[in-house]
Amino acid sequence: MQLNIREETQADHRKVEAVVRAAFENAEHTSGDEVGLVHRLRKSKAFVPAFSLVAEIGKEIVGHIMLTRLEIVGDDGAVHESLSLAPVSVLPAYQRRGIGGKLIERVHAIAKQAGERSIVLVGHPTYYPRFGYQRASRWGLRATFTVPDEAFMAIELVPGGLNGARGVIRYPPEFGI
Repeated sequence: MQLNIREETQADHRKVEAVVRAAFENAEHTSGDEVGLVHRLRKSKAFVPAFSLVAEIGKEIVGHIMLTRLEIVGDDGAVHESLSLAPVSVLPAYQRRGIGGKLIERVHAIAKQAGERSIVLVGHPTYYPRFGYQRASRWGLRATFTVPDEAFMAIELVPGGLNGARGVIRYPPEFGI
């Protein structure tokens, strides 16, 4: 299996939306609006094209990942920039082959190289820790919505990337939270 990971292009949008739809169709945890979220985020100020990647096998897009900007409003009133990872999608026929993990590792490397300091996510508590994610509460980060502590996670892309960021996560309005 020759996997190619590259930046998403506008020509990929329909194929990516089909991947996202299929990936979450029978998912245990889903909002049911992942395709809409991707669509809205692409049009938002939070969108960073370099952080929207596809995974291909041959000419078939089998996976997608997206990081978008968010803010952490510190308890001291300071605003800290961070990123949100959402969603990670892999076609069901290609799941459990490490494609999602490769997408996560690649987008981490690209974001770190671009000077980004941290990423926040809401996700499966047994999956994301293998990539270095820890409970966001470790840094005093809080959500504005109800989420189990073990599912609300963050990672520092650089040592100290979340130092002093204690506060509330402010997602872009396109998330609807």
